[in-house]
Amino acid sequence: RRFSIHSRARAGLMPDTEDPQPPKQAPPEHVAQQPAELSDDQYHELADEYMDAVRERAEQLQEGREDVEVEYAAGVLNIVFPPNGTYVINKQPPNKQIWLSSPISGPKRYDWVISGESMHQKEGGGTGEWVYLRDGTRLSALLSKELGISM
Repeated sequence: RRFSIHSRARAGLMPDTEDPQPPKQAPPEHVAQQPAELSDDQYHELADEYMDAVRERAEQLQEGREDVEVEYAAGVLNIVFPPNGTYVINKQPPNKQIWLSSPISGPKRYDWVISGESMHQKEGGGTGEWVYLRDGTRLSALLSKELGISM
């Protein structure tokens, strides 16, 4: 029997070869965010305050445009905004979310997310916003983009 040994130089493993380049990594798409832990009372306070602010700004928009209609009943805000269509915004207390149905971007569920609060920052120093966790978009940004309502 004949045994033969083939010696192959492996990059970075042999004393006379160079270290291999590290593999290229794709940049992170977006930072995953977690919803804030809210009591029922905290949720209702934050959601009611936000819904009231949206209603007020939508009514201001309605005053400037005859074709815009705003209706708020039983915790559901309907905004008819031609030519886009009808937007529906409502609270979802069991999930502690605000839900939006947009004729342009579709249905989305927003959670209260606090950003800027880390171990290097003072507790309570973060700011909170209603955020769609799947893509990180803020409800206020969507309302501004699609309806011209700035929060």
